[in-house]
Amino acid sequence: MTADQFLLGIGLTVVLAVGSQILANRLRLPALILLLPAGFTAGALTDVVHPDKLAPANFASIVSLCVAVILYDAGLGLELRHLRAATRSVVLRLLVLGVVLTSAAVMLLGPVLFGVPLAVAVMLGVILVVSGPTVVGPLLEHVRPSERVRRVLVWEGSLIDPVGAILGALVFHSLLAGDFQVGRGFRFGEFLLSALVGLAGGVVGAALLWFCLRTLRLGETLGTLAQLATVITVSAACDIVREDTGLIAAIVTGLAVANLPGLDMPARRPFFETLVQLIIGLLFVSISAGVAPSSVRPVLLPALVLIAVLVLVVRPLVAWLSTHRTGLPRGERAFLGWMAPRGIVAASTASAFSGTLAAEGLAGAATILPVTFLVIVGTVAVYGLTAAPVARRLGVTRPVGARPLLVGGEPWAVALGRCLRSAGLDVLMWAGPEEQRERIARAGIESAPGELLATAMDPQARLEGITSVLLLTDDDDFNALVSVVVRDSVDGPVHRIGPPADSSGAVATHAGRDVLFGRDLARRALAARYEQGARFVLSGPEQALPAGHDVLFVVRADGRLDPVTEARAVRPEAGDTVVLLTPAPGGPEKNPADPTGHPADTDGP
Repeated sequence: MTADQFLLGIGLTVVLAVGSQILANRLRLPALILLLPAGFTAGALTDVVHPDKLAPANFASIVSLCVAVILYDAGLGLELRHLRAATRSVVLRLLVLGVVLTSAAVMLLGPVLFGVPLAVAVMLGVILVVSGPTVVGPLLEHVRPSERVRRVLVWEGSLIDPVGAILGALVFHSLLAGDFQVGRGFRFGEFLLSALVGLAGGVVGAALLWFCLRTLRLGETLGTLAQLATVITVSAACDIVREDTGLIAAIVTGLAVANLPGLDMPARRPFFETLVQLIIGLLFVSISAGVAPSSVRPVLLPALVLIAVLVLVVRPLVAWLSTHRTGLPRGERAFLGWMAPRGIVAASTASAFSGTLAAEGLAGAATILPVTFLVIVGTVAVYGLTAAPVARRLGVTRPVGARPLLVGGEPWAVALGRCLRSAGLDVLMWAGPEEQRERIARAGIESAPGELLATAMDPQARLEGITSVLLLTDDDDFNALVSVVVRDSVDGPVHRIGPPADSSGAVATHAGRDVLFGRDLARRALAARYEQGARFVLSGPEQALPAGHDVLFVVRADGRLDPVTEARAVRPEAGDTVVLLTPAPGGPEKNPADPTGHPADTDGP
């Protein structure tokens, strides 16, 4: 491959990886449904995106290190305090039974469906036991199931990947040695040794990050670089000592960092999130491009039968046995049986092992990669297209409507919370002073836990179920600082009430223009109008806006909450509900406002 062809291949791979994810976002589909066909098509039509030409000697090692970064990031989201007794039991059962039953089913069906020897069927079986955060995470974001179901599936997907990779490596080396036998295919001692190497690497990685982040107190940029360097170095060292143990080291490092108390993690991780998304796209495009169409056609129909057995028989059986007598509701048990997509570890191990075994002359080894590719495509398509309606039918999805968190307990803030609740929103409030908490309780509004804000400051924490945060306290600097710090802990926007024009706050006046309601309704002005008798009321978009009223929010017909801000106007549509602030009784008349929330005689921001 010439230098120009190499550059063209790299550029095309990046374009397909990013473009597929952008298009999937626009179509509201899981990105993997587009990434795999995009790579396969590019591989069939061109010669420049094939991994064996872009990196013929080192592709497997590159893939291993990339997957280690993905698993480290997944480990950062695994908090042990969320793995309660019942959840822990279900996860462990899913891991053990999933490995045993899935591999056994593929071993039995492989020789019958594909005409391969038992040794190849065993190799294929251990490859297909994995699932992984690269596919489970995006699908769960698309489906939005209940929090308990999400935790179980995220833990299972994150932990099964290194287990499956180690099993695959053990079977692979047994086949190369020529001493594979049914009774000796899984050597527990060898597996235990690999696990110990990975655990030792994870301990070293956690210690290095403790030193960098706790002792050296590295900031956001250097702290992120230290994490990336540590996970790659430790994973590479473990793979040198014993193949594929770097994946265990990566996830153990992430798990330790996420749960060690007092570790000074960087407050935000946008670089890591972006890097992981890019790696996922590049790997899926590259690996699927290496699957030749001629290798897929002979195994297409048998692979569809295998997919049907895995989806309709094996996974439901694994989930039923794993959740038996655990107290989980029937709907959650059923949904766990309808979520087992295969991901990047299956693709990477099949890509690494299939070619080598075929080159060594093992009959049927060439079918491993195309069958794995078809199982990945099939399971991702089935679960990606059906998981959301199945979850809704089983009643395990989180409510679509908004659940805003209002921070602050001033009288006007509590009144606003009552108004939003009357508009059909599931309002949650938090306040520090006891007097304000009592005021929230008297209003009948649900109070957030006392440690909620402290938890939100943790960079690995998520404000689960919260769709937006509205900071309404009388401390303008607090509102401004918290709006920045908790932004990555919320699956939605964070807004704050604007400071008064004469505010002396050190931070509030320099934290951007995207504040609630605009400058004319800063905190002090809004509180004063409320004290003078102004009230929060609801109106329909078809009703003319009365003189002196201000539009604060629009509650969309689908339950979303759209606030008016200094930098953004909103327009109500049919079926929406408008939240207004009335004028104070006897107050001066104001210019009528149009539905954007800005005076009619102005151009808006």
